[in-house]
Amino acid sequence: MSKTIIITGAGSGVGRVTAQAFLEAGWRVGLVGRRAAALEETAAGHVNARVMACDVTSEAQVDAAFAAASAEWGRLDALFNNAGVSLKGAPIDEISVDDWRNLMDINLNGSFICARAAFGLMRRQDPQGGRIINNGSVSAYVPRWGSAAYTASKHAITGLTRTISLDGRPFNIACGQIDIGNALTEMARTMTTGMPQADGSIAIEPVMDVSNVARSVVHMAELPSEANVQFMTVMATNMPFIGRG
Repeated sequence: MSKTIIITGAGSGVGRVTAQAFLEAGWRVGLVGRRAAALEETAAGHVNARVMACDVTSEAQVDAAFAAASAEWGRLDALFNNAGVSLKGAPIDEISVDDWRNLMDINLNGSFICARAAFGLMRRQDPQGGRIINNGSVSAYVPRWGSAAYTASKHAITGLTRTISLDGRPFNIACGQIDIGNALTEMARTMTTGMPQADGSIAIEPVMDVSNVARSVVHMAELPSEANVQFMTVMATNMPFIGRG
């Protein structure tokens, strides 16, 4: 029987490429996102792809979608908590409170809601257990200039990861985090034309193909239950992270 995973933010970027990597690896994959048409593009008619259009910030929509997938599949083996947004760089006093709240609702509240739903299913299924992989960022360790909202959300994801790891021990639920740096998606396209640096300059930054992230997530998910990657940083080799600022 093929293993099963739900991937949020599966309509584009990291989520799309990772979902396609899991399908190629023989998994049954639930594709979560707000845009059904984009999810259908990701699925590309694959027999093991399940389109699950819903809003990760809605507890009712997430609970219903996850429960339906689990009922169809018989169990949920993994969740890749990937959905997220970013903001244009700006000093904290130029970030609107509405933009802050929207970002936190998607990046943090959405991750909590999806992890909560997956944890509940994994805890109660037979055999018990599963794996939750959260999408962090190198910004969970070192901020970019002008990234108060995004950086705060990713620091919070690290706390969520650690707590789920602890809470999951009695139920054979593992939790890890992949921290990504400069994977070339549409969200990261500006890195190839110039990004603001801590010293006030604008510089083009090295990037890496997003397939490197997808392969890393598949590796984390396919480990036996006795092993867990707690934190993995996958980044463009020469990007400004070590020594950032």
